[in-house]
Amino acid sequence: MNLLSLAKDALSIEIAELESLKNRLDDSFVKAVESINAASGKLIVVGIGKSAHVGNKIVATLNSTGTPAQFLHAAEAIHGDLGVIQKQDVVLCISYSGNSPEIVNLLPFLKDYSSCLIGMTGNPDSKLGKASAIILNTYVDKEACPNKLAPTSSTTVQMALGDALAVCLMELKDFKDIDFAKFHPGGSLGKNLTAKVEQFVSQTKPEVNPEATIREVIISVSASKHGITVVTDNGKILGVITDGDLRRMLLNQDDVSKVIAKDIMSKNPKNIDKSELAKEAMYILKNNNIGQLIVTDNGQYYGIIDLHKLLDEGII
Repeated sequence: MNLLSLAKDALSIEIAELESLKNRLDDSFVKAVESINAASGKLIVVGIGKSAHVGNKIVATLNSTGTPAQFLHAAEAIHGDLGVIQKQDVVLCISYSGNSPEIVNLLPFLKDYSSCLIGMTGNPDSKLGKASAIILNTYVDKEACPNKLAPTSSTTVQMALGDALAVCLMELKDFKDIDFAKFHPGGSLGKNLTAKVEQFVSQTKPEVNPEATIREVIISVSASKHGITVVTDNGKILGVITDGDLRRMLLNQDDVSKVIAKDIMSKNPKNIDKSELAKEAMYILKNNNIGQLIVTDNGQYYGIIDLHKLLDEGII
């Protein structure tokens, strides 16, 4: 048995079914999107079996992209959970056969309790298809499993159609990356879109005055844990001294007793205001191949932000 060949065949079958789905999309899809978008309530997604898992994923995608949605399991609905549906809601019911007993039993209630019933089914002539105001046809010619039985191609098509709904609804709602970040504040996506430099500034704030001795500079650089100190005059940044600057100075100077901070500092260091996005700080760090960046507050020295700290926090 050639497992690699089997895997490629399965993917080819699913790709072909997705192409078929794309080619048969019509005004029914447009009506479904417009109905969901126009609803004053939320979208209730109903399913059972493998379609229930697909439905949960669709709900998760919609909620994170600006369309309020809730999943309703068909087996639980008839035992009290139907109360989640309000008249202003739209229902999207997913069933490939469209004739699952649990789904069929629910159809009168799904129609009566909601403003619109959308059926996602591979059988438009099924009971679900006939009861629905709008049909999203997810027919597949064959499943990808060797026995052509296990839901594979059919669930892939359902999932992809759910993504297409979400994408179109995002466009209608003018849903932008900053809106996306509002629903993902704890993840790296949200951090990259909203986190400010101020959140990641080091607790240590190394600095010396321009007249500081080499001993004072070494103590400041060593204490900072970043291998850098900032030369300031009343909060104004004059330059920076890194451990690399110190090593080069020691190699080039026979007598360091008279050397002071301003003699070896690097002028005009890269800096960023604390109110800027952390991802902008990461861009400056990467673009200039440096490990630390000076943070300012209205032009005054505020602190240090470190490349590794940003990486650890998922800023890219």
